[in-house]
Amino acid sequence: MDLAIHTQNLARTYKLRGTKKDEPRELVALKDINMDVRRGELFGLLGPNGAGKTTLIKILTTLLAPTSGKALVAGYDVAAEPHKVRPRINMVSGGESSGYGLLTVRENLWMFAQFYGIPSKLANQRIEELLSIIGLKDRINTKSSELSTGLRQKMNIVRGFLTDPEVLFLDEPTLGLDVEASRDVRHFVLEWMQARPERTLLLTTHYMVEADELCDRVAIINDGRVLACDSPAKLKQQLQSDAIYRMEVSPLNGLGADTLEKLKGVNKVNHEAKDGFSVLELILAEDDALGSIVNTLTGKDVHIRNLQKREPTLEDVFVSLVGKRLDEVSSDTES
Repeated sequence: MDLAIHTQNLARTYKLRGTKKDEPRELVALKDINMDVRRGELFGLLGPNGAGKTTLIKILTTLLAPTSGKALVAGYDVAAEPHKVRPRINMVSGGESSGYGLLTVRENLWMFAQFYGIPSKLANQRIEELLSIIGLKDRINTKSSELSTGLRQKMNIVRGFLTDPEVLFLDEPTLGLDVEASRDVRHFVLEWMQARPERTLLLTTHYMVEADELCDRVAIINDGRVLACDSPAKLKQQLQSDAIYRMEVSPLNGLGADTLEKLKGVNKVNHEAKDGFSVLELILAEDDALGSIVNTLTGKDVHIRNLQKREPTLEDVFVSLVGKRLDEVSSDTES
């Protein structure tokens, strides 16, 4: 198999500062990551903040050394041969503020192209083409300091594509962008991949829709481990045997989701309190389990307002693997 990225038992541990010598403390960011990305694939790393996505990207782009294990990018070892990896890759991180504010969009991008040795004529041609595709050509002579956050991020994204890398890493590229700008970026990514089938792109995101829409395969990562890896369709098919319901009910009157989870045939219950009502997301081993849930709710004088059965989503896959929704895991990490 022609692989663009290969990792074997890859791990990264950070030593925490401020601890006593006789009481060393460590933060394990990555644990035994075994992952292959095929050449020509748009591969996604899906997980919450703090899951290890950015640490993995930094190792693969030679910005951070692994504590143990091995990683190959474009056929070269990132630790032993970084000088061979770097000319073949590029990286863009969401929310970064690269570039010089006094320079125009064209000047910033041209300067970056020179770092890679791209001839000026070719660089300017690519700059105009890429800016047109992403809808930024009318700002080509605008100083980057005068751009909005969203437009500056679009400029940074063009910077990543400008060198036409073999392997491109996009770390949360739509972070902080509005809906329209995010849509432009996703469309741009797909066009770039379709233009040359041998290109490879690794995308990290915590947006389920983004991963589902863009990626050929997705690795779900949490707490530094890869929990599952397959196409979005196949990951969702794994839950097809489950019955998934969304139920709107009156306030639960002290009834907890953990009580409902103890009922026979109930795999997982997520509860979200709304203004004056509650929403229950139910993952059931079989439809018959719904009856015991209804009986338990009515026994607590909880009234059902709406009930819908739906198809599995990547969010459901994540919940089945982690036990919490992605936004709940992110909140726990941030706190």
